[in-house]
Amino acid sequence: MDETVIVRLQLRDFRNFETVEFCPSPDGLTVIQGENGAGKTSLLEAIAYCSTLQSFRGAPREAVVRQGATAAKVRCDVVSAGRKVEIEIDVVPGRRDRASHNGQKVPGTRGLLEVLQTTLFTPDDLELIKGAPAGRRDFLDEVLAKSHPRLGADRAALDRVLRHRNALLRQLGGRLGSEAATTLDIWDDRLALVGERLACSRSEMVEALSPYASEAFSVLAGEARALEMRYERSWVGTLHEALQGSRSEDLRRATTTVGPQRDDLELAAGGLDARTRLSQGRQRCVALSLRLASHRLMTMVTGAAPVLLLDDAFSELDETTARALVGELPSGQALLTTAGELPPGASPKLVVRLADGRLST
Repeated sequence: MDETVIVRLQLRDFRNFETVEFCPSPDGLTVIQGENGAGKTSLLEAIAYCSTLQSFRGAPREAVVRQGATAAKVRCDVVSAGRKVEIEIDVVPGRRDRASHNGQKVPGTRGLLEVLQTTLFTPDDLELIKGAPAGRRDFLDEVLAKSHPRLGADRAALDRVLRHRNALLRQLGGRLGSEAATTLDIWDDRLALVGERLACSRSEMVEALSPYASEAFSVLAGEARALEMRYERSWVGTLHEALQGSRSEDLRRATTTVGPQRDDLELAAGGLDARTRLSQGRQRCVALSLRLASHRLMTMVTGAAPVLLLDDAFSELDETTARALVGELPSGQALLTTAGELPPGASPKLVVRLADGRLST
């Protein structure tokens, strides 16, 4: 099975780095140690940016450009499917990012994902379990986009339809004439088509992830009870029928009240709801299990193991869970940031120190 390997990362005016070059170990674990605020997360953020053109910290594009600079550049040399690819990203505030492979323009994230895929672990993953349904929907859509790009495109199509439909509902102000009803029917048809397709894709993704996640949870939590996953739709019957039935409420509230944008991923362990009934330690095990499951599924579907990015992922884990996670990390290239000691049981191939914007071994 192929593995995607990052050979070299070069940054210019990215976050707090004026210039920096980073060459991780091509296999096994590379550990980046440094004080809080040194820029460890920014290195992983730059790698992920080369795959998604987004900051996993949720920051706007302008925030990744170093203060006082006019643009940022990220260059990532990758070996993917046996060939070397030079990814370059130019981030210029006020303009669309410019991305290229070996000097050839790449139009969007789909082309980037064909070369570099990553799986990210962070302490913030706890919000995936404790937080609002939107985070869990985003998780499923992210895995879809990475493993089945054509299916993942349905999320963008859904967002476009919802923007138009909700804008129309706001314009109507609760009053629906015959001409407006015809226009609303058109948007209902489009929403029903893409919405049903996306919901089915998400549901199938949950079924595919479930055995991997349940197996990982048993190991991490040290107990036999299974992790249960279920995709919960916000409607019954067909989406078109549900939209017709909710029209009066949609007009009253000036928004779309049913559809995939209202669905949820329900998680339970031993019959206990993961969001409300599990301890925080067990919730972390659930979140880690979802990330491990997504990594293994993407490896199976794409035939290439993504690069593991572990951003301070062990800081909130007890020793038993940390040791179990180390044992569960799949083979391939992995990068771990930490402000403290190495997690128990870790055997890194390379340890580098980050201080004052410079890396040293």
